[in-house]
Amino acid sequence: MHHFHKLLFAVLAFCATAGFAFAQTAPLVPTVEFYFDEDARTTRTIESQAGSGEALVQALLKSIQRNPRSKADIAQLAHVAMAGGRPELGHELYGRVLGQMDSNDGLYRAVLWNYGWDLFRTGDAAGALAQWDTLRKSRNINATWMPATFALALWELDRRDEAVQWYAAAVRSEPARWTGADQYEALLPDWREQERATLAEIQQAWQADPPAWR
Repeated sequence: MHHFHKLLFAVLAFCATAGFAFAQTAPLVPTVEFYFDEDARTTRTIESQAGSGEALVQALLKSIQRNPRSKADIAQLAHVAMAGGRPELGHELYGRVLGQMDSNDGLYRAVLWNYGWDLFRTGDAAGALAQWDTLRKSRNINATWMPATFALALWELDRRDEAVQWYAAAVRSEPARWTGADQYEALLPDWREQERATLAEIQQAWQADPPAWR
């Protein structure tokens, strides 16, 4: 046993001196000072069929049966499944539609955006963050939706410092809108009340100790 401990310490020392590092989550922080870009192709609901409830599900299924590669129908059905308490089916459908497209597809960004929100609202903030970070990396755009959205996800993951840095980016970009929390309902009409309340906590943390832009 003594020999094993000596060997373990030797391996750890080698890794340290050789520059090896154990896997860690890299910080996710703003890479630019301002986020002004409109990104309307991303932040939109995918709605190929009108209606609600079982009638909507049947309409989507019939459309998909006619055209199994109908990406908008599949994405909408994925959202309906996740919102309706069937996350496994939602994951499968989102995976199916994403497998049919690349980053140049006109629906690609909207699908990732909606998938992220569906994940977040089923309690998977890490999964949501992964979808939104893919959007951040996939195109050279610094979108207005990014600061508040990344702040929300990171706060839920208890990555508080990173969340506050994203909130600071929102304030730098549009101080008249984000310095206080009084405009959230108008700015974030599609967010749930609890999500806006969480953002207000982040605003308070930012106000208590605003990080400077590096």
